Amino acid sequence: MRLAFLMFAAMALAAPATAQGPAASSSDGATPASNQVAGDLPVSLDRIREQLNKPAESRLRNLDVKPDFTMQIAEQRRIDEIMSKLDFKSGPAPAGGLYGYEQQRMLFNPTDHPLQQPYAAFSGGEFITIAVENLIARYLGGRVLSSVSSAERARAEAEARGEVEQAVAEYCAGRPDRDGITLCTTPPER
Repeated sequence: MRLAFLMFAAMALAAPATAQGPAASSSDGATPASNQVAGDLPVSLDRIREQLNKPAESRLRNLDVKPDFTMQIAEQRRIDEIMSKLDFKSGPAPAGGLYGYEQQRMLFNPTDHPLQQPYAAFSGGEFITIAVENLIARYLGGRVLSSVSSAERARAEAEARGEVEQAVAEYCAGRPDRDGITLCTTPPER
């Protein structure tokens, strides 16, 4: 097994070495960059050298100009103040606080008073019932609530349409020129 692993490692390391092209001989005397024609490069090296040879003052202009505006982030300081007041080293406080928990522990020993312990009032079946009820409320409660509210909304819209139609009918009945009013001649849209 070790021999197979060593053979695989040797082949994996040898493959990149054999894939490389022939090494450049030192007898050429020229570097690969000098062999390239200046037109092959995406930028002009002469122009870059010229800009680098200029004095720094000509490249960095308007350093003494005052800015039009400044920005200061003050919220980080406020967040740091709030976070410094929080205590993340201790765990969550038990119900009744640490002193209440300690008093409960001292007065009602779990061995002597098993029914005085937290959650002792529930049996295993009651715990399962509570868990199932919470799951049903979590996953089905929203759907039931939205369907009831949409049904209530549809009923309220139908009542509002009926009231508007009745008001329009009363208005049209009281007008002698109701045949010339488009509101009175067109049927209501549904």
